[in-house]
Amino acid sequence: MESRILSSGTNPFSSTGLIRLRKPIRQTITSSIISTKSPLSSSSIGDVSGGGNLIWGRQLRSTYLLLDKPHSFSSAPSSKRELAKPICATSDSAGEAKVGFLEKYPALVTGFFFFMWYFLNVIFNILNKKIYNYFPYPYFVSVVHLGVGVVYCLISWAVGLPKRAPMDGNQLKLLIPVAACHALGHVTSNVSFAAVAVSFTHTIKALEPFFNASASQFILGQPIPITLWLSLAPVVLGVSMASLTELSFNWLGFISAMISNISFTYRSIYSKKAMTDMDSTNLYAYITIIALFFCIPPAVIIEGPVLLKSGFADAIAKVGMVKFVSDLFWVGMFYHLYNQLATNTLERVAPLTHAVGNVLKRVFVIGFSIVIFGNKISTQTGIGTGIAIAGVALYSYIKAKIEEEKRQAKAA
Repeated sequence: MESRILSSGTNPFSSTGLIRLRKPIRQTITSSIISTKSPLSSSSIGDVSGGGNLIWGRQLRSTYLLLDKPHSFSSAPSSKRELAKPICATSDSAGEAKVGFLEKYPALVTGFFFFMWYFLNVIFNILNKKIYNYFPYPYFVSVVHLGVGVVYCLISWAVGLPKRAPMDGNQLKLLIPVAACHALGHVTSNVSFAAVAVSFTHTIKALEPFFNASASQFILGQPIPITLWLSLAPVVLGVSMASLTELSFNWLGFISAMISNISFTYRSIYSKKAMTDMDSTNLYAYITIIALFFCIPPAVIIEGPVLLKSGFADAIAKVGMVKFVSDLFWVGMFYHLYNQLATNTLERVAPLTHAVGNVLKRVFVIGFSIVIFGNKISTQTGIGTGIAIAGVALYSYIKAKIEEEKRQAKAA
């Protein structure tokens, strides 16, 4: 249906001549309307330049626009048309309201990232440990984790979700050390998971804030307040207590978890730097691809001969081909998704805050692993784990207080 808009000051009841109609030019319609001012523009009904539209019929689109010069009114408009109100577009305002809500409550978005990160990580750890119970080859499983992630990234790029970010030589040089740290931390974590109980590995990895604070202080040159250092003391004490009486303790699992802590500390710091040039989704995709090349050689050298001789055959004999393949696929998918969310979360917070969130995540993992696998822990191990978690809570409180004081000082 045709929609007719009266220009400001045009009298529909005037008998002078015929009105000429012309199709508007989309690119210049707004500027043309605004630049054409009527003597009555401050009070005329339906003043287009002021955002008003006086419409006859249903407004589908502005098909024809009156471009004649405005004529003075010889008589007042009818009361019905005088009461007409401007009709404004609602699509843009709705979009602005949506963006405004997300910007107004960024903590909700960050909280959602943390929740999904925790949830997917719990599922990954449970399934991962179940696989190691019948297929104890952590180097090969690490390659599977990254391999599934690479396939996921390539498919996502192929469909444009997200659009692949270009890679140049400088960015590649920046990402290679990040990917190397990621690969080393990933492999050593899996070696620890295969060697000891999941709860014990995550208890050891609760020391990550300590390593992050050390790296920030001595490598990045960012001073850490003494109160934060003191708050980390209970974490170290609790982990030590838990380690001394852990029933599944062995040195391979302990040392591997410690190496993983150091590796992921460097990964977090250098990933934060890399995000200045690339979004987190593409960043993690490239890190996954590069890390895969670091993980393949040790898997082939260390576990390749055993896998070909008996590893694959034993696993298939225990659970069947379908379950074996499906378990490897899903554990790789959950691994990639939870790490992707961890990277997205790191983009929204500081490295130290990310490390604290990573430790709090371990509370959920430790609790669920004890329930699912029925792991028996000694009283001292339970107390040590509790002290370590309490230390993390104290660290989080002091850290948040210091950041708030900095924001207030900056605002003043």
